[in-house]
Amino acid sequence: MPQSRRDELAASLTEVRERIVRACVAADRDPGSVSLVAITKTYPASDVVHLAALGVTDVGENKDQEAAAKAASVSAEDAAVRWHFVGQLQRNKARSVVTYADVVESVDSVRLASALDSAAQRLRDRPLEVLLQVSIDGDTARGGADPGGDLWELADFVAGAEGLRLGGVMAVAPREWEPSKAFGALADIAARLRADHPDATVVSAGMSGDLEAAVAHGATHVRIGTSLLGMRNTLR
Repeated sequence: MPQSRRDELAASLTEVRERIVRACVAADRDPGSVSLVAITKTYPASDVVHLAALGVTDVGENKDQEAAAKAASVSAEDAAVRWHFVGQLQRNKARSVVTYADVVESVDSVRLASALDSAAQRLRDRPLEVLLQVSIDGDTARGGADPGGDLWELADFVAGAEGLRLGGVMAVAPREWEPSKAFGALADIAARLRADHPDATVVSAGMSGDLEAAVAHGATHVRIGTSLLGMRNTLR
């Protein structure tokens, strides 16, 4: 008898959670200190509803048009999740994103942060949590603020913005870097940020292929897509 989609997701979720626990044990960390963000981009709202029923509380998307519609569909099913926007974001999408996202993880410029701040003050009843996307290797063309330059100006702006709350940092390991080297560098940057902004404790790092290295270097959130949702016919 073929597995239902919910059964598939339940089995994958168990495997991913076991990987997180093993990574935490290896790093001498409390497994409860690492949160799973399910990256559901290109997958249907029904998958999010299944995941919510299975205990997943945080879901990530990277395109506003898809995310906005999916958030509305999930809400209509009375499934409650925290929505993370994780993709590169254009300023003209700020008004839309603040209406459904609980966290924007990809803030990498003062101009974007200012647009989100203005929209959040008009359209939300509480500050929007944002993470600063860090360009670990300083190549900002691929997204992220430069830790050797504008990252710190951005941090101060977000911390002082009425409509925003500085949550911490996010990064993707550069393809040509060993994950441990990349996440070690991010850990140093996160520590420097906390020295100036003690409440900025979130470190969002690690995906399906490198979550263990991220956990070893202090990630508080891991963003998992393929290992959780699998390779299947997705939305177009």
